This record gives sequence, C-alpha cells and structure tokens, in this order.
Amino acid sequence: MSLPLVRRSLSSLLSRPPKPQLCPATSISSSARRPVNMAANMDAVRAQIAEEVKVDLTALLEPDDNMRGFQEVSRSFISDTITAPTPDMYAYAAKASIGDAVYHEPTTLAFEAHIAKITGKEDALFLPSGTMSNQIALRTHLKQPPYAVLCDHRSHIVRYEAGGTAFHSGAHSQMVVPSNGHHLTVADIEENIVLGTDLHSSPTEVISLENTLNGSIFPQDEVIRISEYAHSVGVKMHLDGARIWHVAAETGISVKDLCAPFDSVSLCLSKGLGAPIGSCLVGTKEFIAKARWFRKLFGGGMRQTGFMTAAAAYALTHNFPRLPAVHALTRKLEAGLREIGVDIIGPVETCMVFFDPSPVGVTYAEIIERARALPEPIKLGGSRLVVHIQTSPKAVEDLLSVIRQLAEEKKAAGFVKPEAPLTNGRSYKNMYVKVKA
Repeated sequence: MSLPLVRRSLSSLLSRPPKPQLCPATSISSSARRPVNMAANMDAVRAQIAEEVKVDLTALLEPDDNMRGFQEVSRSFISDTITAPTPDMYAYAAKASIGDAVYHEPTTLAFEAHIAKITGKEDALFLPSGTMSNQIALRTHLKQPPYAVLCDHRSHIVRYEAGGTAFHSGAHSQMVVPSNGHHLTVADIEENIVLGTDLHSSPTEVISLENTLNGSIFPQDEVIRISEYAHSVGVKMHLDGARIWHVAAETGISVKDLCAPFDSVSLCLSKGLGAPIGSCLVGTKEFIAKARWFRKLFGGGMRQTGFMTAAAAYALTHNFPRLPAVHALTRKLEAGLREIGVDIIGPVETCMVFFDPSPVGVTYAEIIERARALPEPIKLGGSRLVVHIQTSPKAVEDLLSVIRQLAEEKKAAGFVKPEAPLTNGRSYKNMYVKVKA
C-alpha cells in the first residue's frame, strides 16, 4: 500500500463519528438501584463484619491464671527469656509516649540515647530481638563479599540464629575452638584469622565475641588484646552482649568499658533484665543509620514502641541491681549439685550451670520426669540450668532434692561412678544438651 493511500485511510478512520456505547436496560436500572440498596444495608453489613472480627482474649483467662504463670516462671530453669513483666513494669510502660518509631517516637529516642550514653557509643537502635540485632550488625559491617565472620564455635550467632549469618549476609563462619577451653585468646585469633587476597579463601572481616558465653565471663584484658590486634589488621569487632549486664554486675566493670573495644555491640533487654521484648544495637552514627535501614529491610521497623522501651527502662532501673542475688543463687545451685556428686561442665560465673548427672547414674530424662511430677512442678530442658531474677530459692532446693533422691536410688541399686567426664570449650561436642521428655 502506498504512503498517500495509508494516510487517506487513516484520515477516513479518524473522521468517523464514534459508535454509541449502549448498555442493556437491565444493567442501567441495576446500576442505578445499587447505591440505594447498599446505603440501606450498609449499617447491617458493617455490624456483621464487626461481629466477625471482634475477640476478647481476657475471657480465656481465669482471675488467678497470671499468678499461676508467675509461679511457673519461678520454677523454670529453661531460660531467662521466660521472665514475666510485672504489674509495676506494665504501669510504668503505660506512661510512655505514643509516637511512631519509624518517624518519631520520643520515649524510644530517649531510651536509645540513654543506651548510647552508657555504652560510650555515638548512637543506638532499638530492635525486637537479640538475633535481629546481631544479624543486622553483621550485615551492616559486611559490605563486599567474599567475607567471613570469626567466632567461638559455641557462639549464639552460629548455633542458635537459624543460619542467619549465611542467609542474610552470605558470610562464611570461621568457628574456632578455644585452646584454653574457656575463651578465645589473641593467639587463637592470630592462628585462625584469614587475611590477604588468596583467591581460595574467604577473608575475615568481622571478629564476633560473646560475653557472657554459656554464662562464663570473657576476661576484659584478653578482649582488649584481641581488639587491638583486629583493628591493627583492619578487621571489625562485634560483641554479642546479650548478657553483658551480668558481666558488669559480677566484675564491677562499667558497661562503657566493656563495650569500648568493639565497633558494635548488641545488648539484650529481655533476658537477664526481664523486659518483655527488645535489644539495642550500638555503634557510630553512620553505622546505626545504615543499621536502621537494614532494620526496615528485615521487616523490623516497628511503630508504637514507646511502651516497649519504657518497660526496658524499668528493667534497667529496677532489675539490674538484682543480678548479684541471681549469681549468688546460681552458686548455691552449683554447690548443691557438686555435693550430690553431679559433674559441673565448665565454670559457673554468672547465671548458668551446665551439669552432667551420669556420674551418679541418673539421666536428664529421669530428672525432667521426676521434677515434672512434683506437686509444684519444675520445668527443665536438659544440661543447662538458668537462674533468673524471678527464680524461687525454694525451686533450687526442690530441684536439688529431686536429683539427690534419684542419686540415692541409683546408689542403692548398685550403681558405681564411671570415669571420663565431659569437657567444655576444648571439645567439639556441645555441652548444651537439650532433652525432650
């Protein structure tokens, strides 16, 4: 077809009047009636939907259920994460501001500023969990792969964070067994760190330490030596300080000094301190600004967090001073277990006791079953016993009585103590034995 003919055809099409768009009479009348019908029925429809979505959760609880809950917490050695917020903590939290933390939340900002101050860092970020705090810290430090994170083989970041370091950051974990069986030393670091540009290796970008680790305290002088070496070779330092409050309470070293050797620190508020939720990540302003971005990316950008940070502030003020008593009760538990003849796996320095009942012929499952059958049950999970601010001294006595009775029964049946106790950090075997019984 020639170009002039194409132009004439196009002109002819464009000059034609549009065809009228007729709708069926039934459609027009239905459309006209709909707003009237909907207006007439909307109140009933909305009332029906409101009836479907409403729920009263308090109706599920009996008046004394929460009191029973506090009783159960006081007799559980599973973890210090189970501590329950008290009425006084709730009352204080209810006074918090009601801003939006993604934009501006005054109580949360004030709390973050306080955490930054006591840790000696430029800025802080409130996060929902310690796992998110650790993983965002690592993701913020790790900028260009290939890279690796060096840590103790027992570290939370490699054992109990669902493979987050690999998933979120694509990082290799260089897990090191401490040569002294207690904590990593600068010699351990120097022997295992990967530096240089060998194409076959993944260079160490971050050294992540944990304090406490399995309840044991990382000596501060060794932390400083590791930090000085790491920074001399351009490697960042992160601290999983989930229970750093226990270290400060036990050693008398300020939180600021404990955090000083590190580029970033994660501090948990819902474990030893007993807040219902939250951790804080601290570092430079530039680091926290990037971490805040990752928090949003990870789905952790929360809204009205004022009541959460207010509860954490209450925990810092009222529960931190109670930690020395927790440590004393933990030592009492340790002494009782030793008196029975149970092996203690590793040092007892803060709030945890790892034990092995096999030297008296008893299994974890037997202890769990007997403790659960008490008139006031005790909840256990295996080799780890965690004492917290709401642990009852009577629960400690009752637990020791259960184990003592079982040991006596085994002895009466002719049991003889074997050799070969378990080890702590020197072994690749995890001393945290979880038992479902």
